[in-house]
Amino acid sequence: MITLTFDASWWLILVFVFDLVVRVLAIIFVPRNRRPTAAMAWLLAIYFIPLIGVFLFLLIGNPRLPRKRRRKQERINTYIHETSEHLDFGTLRPHAPGWFTSLVTLNRNLGAMPLAGDNAAHLIPEYQESLDAMAEAIRKAELYVHVEFYIFQTDAATDNLFRALEEARARGLTVRVLLDHWANRGKPFYRRTLKRLDAMGAQWRLMLPVQPFRGRYQRPDLRNHRKLLVLDGRVAFMGSQNVTDSTYNLNKNIRRGLHWVDLMVRLEGPVVASVNAVFLSDWYSETDEVLTDEIDLFDVRSGPGDLDCQIIPSGPGFEFQNNLKLFAGLLFAAQHKIIIVSPYFVPDEALLLAITTACQRGIHVELFVSEEGDQALVYHAQRSYYEALLRAGVKIWMYQRPFILHSKCMTIDDEVAIIGSSNMDMRSFGLNMEISMLVRGEEFIREMRGVEDMYRGLSRELTLEEWEKQPLRSTVLDNLARLTSALQ
Repeated sequence: MITLTFDASWWLILVFVFDLVVRVLAIIFVPRNRRPTAAMAWLLAIYFIPLIGVFLFLLIGNPRLPRKRRRKQERINTYIHETSEHLDFGTLRPHAPGWFTSLVTLNRNLGAMPLAGDNAAHLIPEYQESLDAMAEAIRKAELYVHVEFYIFQTDAATDNLFRALEEARARGLTVRVLLDHWANRGKPFYRRTLKRLDAMGAQWRLMLPVQPFRGRYQRPDLRNHRKLLVLDGRVAFMGSQNVTDSTYNLNKNIRRGLHWVDLMVRLEGPVVASVNAVFLSDWYSETDEVLTDEIDLFDVRSGPGDLDCQIIPSGPGFEFQNNLKLFAGLLFAAQHKIIIVSPYFVPDEALLLAITTACQRGIHVELFVSEEGDQALVYHAQRSYYEALLRAGVKIWMYQRPFILHSKCMTIDDEVAIIGSSNMDMRSFGLNMEISMLVRGEEFIREMRGVEDMYRGLSRELTLEEWEKQPLRSTVLDNLARLTSALQ
C-alpha cells in the first residue's frame, strides 16, 4: 500500500506559490480602468492582508453596475438626448459667462439634460417644513405623483406626507414610488412602510435590490442616493433630505441626540421635465416599464421665474464621473468666492488641487462641515484633509453638535450654484447614483446666501492653531481612514 505524505516544506511551497499568483494577478487586474489612488489602496490591502483583501475585492471591487443595467441606462440616456435635442426649454438668461456655457456643454455631452430657462426655484431649509411642503404639493396634484428617495419611511414626522399619498390614490391618481433597497431594509418601519404603500395601492419598487436568490445582485454598496418628487410634470422637489424623521429613527442617533439638517428646493418650469426624466429612467431600470408613451415627458411650460437650470444625473450607470468633472470645473472657473456645504467631504486629488489652487488665485473659499460625525470612517477620512485646506487658506466652519449638516450645495461667485444629493466625496463621484442641479441666477444665489448665513451663525470656525493641537491618536485614525476611503 502506497501512502502520499506532504511534509511542512511542501505546504510552505504551496502557500508561497499561491501568494505569488495572487500578487501577480492583482497587479494585472486591480489597476485596470481604475484611478491610481484606488488601485494602490486595493493592492496594499491585498498584499498586506491577502485573504481579507481578496475577499473584499471580489465583493466590492467592481465599481460598475451589471451589464444589463448599464445597457438600460445607455438606452434611456440615448432616448432622452435625441428626443430633447431640438426642443425649446424656455428662454435663457443673456450674457452667460463663457465658462458657464462650456460647463453646460460638458454636462450635456456626459449625460445631463438640456439647460432650461424660465424656471422658479425656492429653497426650503427647515426639515419638517420641507416634508409638509411636499405633502401640500401632493394634495394639489391632478394626474400622477412620482416619488424617489434613498430612504423612505412612514413615521410620525412623515405621516402627513404619507396621508397625502393615500389621498392622491383615493382621488384616482397614479402614485409611483422608488426606494433604495439596501438603505431601507435594516431601518425601523421598513415593513410597515411597504405595507402602507400596498394598502394605498401605490406602485412601488426597490432600487438596486441585493437579492441574489432572486437573481438580483450587484456590488452591495452601489446605491441609488437620489431624492426627488415630481407632481404632474409641473412641480418638483429635489435636494439632500430623505423622507424620514430627522433622527432617522435609529436608537444610536436618538441616544446621542443627533438630528439631520437638510436643504430641499421646490421647482417649477421646464426643468421639472428633466427631474421627471431621471425618475422615468430609474423606473425603467427597475421595472422594464417605458412610461414615455403614457407621459409626455417634454410637454414643458414656462415657470414663474427667470432661472437657468440644468439637471445632472450621475453614478455608475454613466461612463464618466460627470459630477466630479462639473465640481472641478466650477472650482477652477470661480473668480471671487466659493462656498461649499458638504457633510462628507473626501476629495480626490483633482478636487483638492482645484480648491487649493482657488485659494492661491486669491479666491475666498469657505467649507461647511459637521462638527459631529455619524459615519466613523468617512468622518476621520474627511478630517485628514483639514490641515492642507487650512494652510491653503480655506475657512472651515464646523456646524455644531448635536446636528449633522447633511445639505449638499455650492455657490460660485454671485451668479451660479449647484444643489442636489451629491456629496463631495469619492463615493458620490464613483459609486452612488446622484442627482444635481446647476443654477444660474442672482435671485437664487441670494436665497443661498441666506441659508449660508444661517449655517454660519450655527457653526464655529476651525483654526489652524486649534487643529495643530490634535492628539497623535486622532492623526493616526484620520490617516488610516483616508487610505480606506480610496477602496473603490
